[in-house]
Formats: sequence, C-alpha cells, structure tokens
Amino acid sequence: MMSLARSHLAVGVVCFWLVSSPACKRTGRSHGETWGGIAPSCKALAATCGPSRNEDCCKSLRVPGGTFKRGYDGVDFLDPGDTATVSDFYLDRYEVTVGRFRAFVNAGFGTQAHPPVEGSGAHPRIAGSGWSSRWNARLPATTAALKAGLECYAAYQTWTEAPGSNENKPVNCLDWYTAFAFCAWDGGRLPTEAEWSYAAAGGSEQRYFPWSNPPAATTIDDSYAVYCGGTCRIASVGSRSPKGDGKWGQADLGGNVWEWTLDFAGGSYPMPCRDCAAVTAGTYRAFRSGSNDDIPATLRSAVRHVYYPDYHGVVGARCARTP
Repeated sequence: MMSLARSHLAVGVVCFWLVSSPACKRTGRSHGETWGGIAPSCKALAATCGPSRNEDCCKSLRVPGGTFKRGYDGVDFLDPGDTATVSDFYLDRYEVTVGRFRAFVNAGFGTQAHPPVEGSGAHPRIAGSGWSSRWNARLPATTAALKAGLECYAAYQTWTEAPGSNENKPVNCLDWYTAFAFCAWDGGRLPTEAEWSYAAAGGSEQRYFPWSNPPAATTIDDSYAVYCGGTCRIASVGSRSPKGDGKWGQADLGGNVWEWTLDFAGGSYPMPCRDCAAVTAGTYRAFRSGSNDDIPATLRSAVRHVYYPDYHGVVGARCARTP
C-alpha cells in the first residue's frame, strides 16, 4: 500500500446515488436532506444500522456543493493550492455493509457473466467515468470466485458464508472493480476523490478530522473512530455516531475500513477541478478514510492513499448520488 505526502491513498467504498433515477425522490433542499429512494441492496433489509440499530443501512444524505482546498487542513497540510469545486451530491451515511453486499452476491452480479452495463455508474458531469467493458475480465469469473475473494485474511475479513453477526459491519476485501460494480448495481456510483474529500473536510471548513469542530481541532480517541493499529476489530457501521460524524452526517469517514474512490491516482491532483476526476489512465486508484488497522495520522481528512485496483484488504465502499 502506498502513501503520498500530498497524495496519500487508502481504500474502502462509498456509493454516490443518482437522484435522477426513477426510483428516487427528493425530500427538500434543507441541510440534512435525505435521498428518498430505495436502493436494491436494502429492499429486503430491515432498518438495523447506526448507533441505535434502527436506521436504513442505505440512508444517503445531501452534501451541498462548494469549493475547498484538497491538500489543506490548517495544521499539518498547509498548501493552499489544489482547489476543487463540487456540485451538490448525496453520499451514503454508512459504508456498504456485509448485509447489503450479500444482496448483490445473491442476485448473481459482480462476475464476468453478469458485469455492469457499459457506461453505468458514471458521474453525469464527467465524460468517460462509467463502467468500461474492458474491465469485465477483471471481475471474478463466478460467484464462488467472488466469495473467495472476500475471504482475503481470516484476522479481519468481515464476509461470512452465511448471515450472522457481521451483517452490519462494513464489507471489506473489495477490489476497486467489484466496489464499482456494486455501486452501479445499487443505483449509484463511486464518489470522485474530490467529492469524498470535500465531505470529509466539511467543505470550506477544512476539517483536520471529519469530526473536528472547530476545524483545526486534533482530538482523536476511540470514541470518535474505529482505529487502533490492529488491536481492535472492525465494528458495525455508525458505532461512533454521532460523535465521529462528518459535517453532513456521514459516519466512519475516518476509520473502520478504507473506501475506494473513482479516481486514478498519482503524484498530483487533476487541475483545474470543477466536478473533476482522473479517469483516463493510471496504475493506481485512490482510496480514503483509514481503517481499524491504522494510526491516528492516517485518518486525517487531507491524507490520500493509493494502491493497485485489484488489491484486496481492509478496503470497502460507500456510494453516492447526484441531484
């Protein structure tokens, strides 16, 4: 796994949801607006996520657009350049859970026999950001192979063959292609790196950690996030909510599992950036958040991480939608 000074990368999955989908409806424009559609992964799931285990596991919250500095937190990262502007979008409150991913697996998707449709999962403002049939061969050949890939390391994998106590934990051991395929199937997409970072930073607040209030506050302990350098286990999504939530209500933006983003990643951010993403070429993909197996510095909002897109580890996903 690689980490860069201004371009650190790490992995997990968060899905963005297209509000233009026929299944979607909007419930207003106020702060905290919730997407009102029904994601396929939650059609048969009870509302059991969050600190009280009574929230929709597919709950997606509006993030109002704006401009921020991608490599700045006012404390450790002080470069005022690399500004980015993002439009309004919805970002899932929770990381994709084992229960949600089980619905995807049981439906027979995520394999070479049933790949995403060409162009699906695209950001509507970014050309070439949808699924490419060139990637079909990077998916597991069969459902059995897909399940085998989710069993990447017995010490921290969350997938189980049969439903059990892990259903509300974030699924991990996901490669980038499978994360993309899930979010596309579930009616959304992977967030761009700029969108994910904007949500974690609280937009122009430039938060040091996603929960930092005031923004330059560097306070962190295990009441804010699931992390401990490998001495604690991955927890159910939202277990540190609301104390560890980001500005717009997303949980676990720091810790628990890494989350994949859409972008290729190298040494620098794409510029200029207005609803931008690096989608044309590259070796590595960007991931964010930090995991349970990390130190506090890894959970900072401005930190980037990168690795090969077929990597399986403490990496999951979160999905997004675009109004």
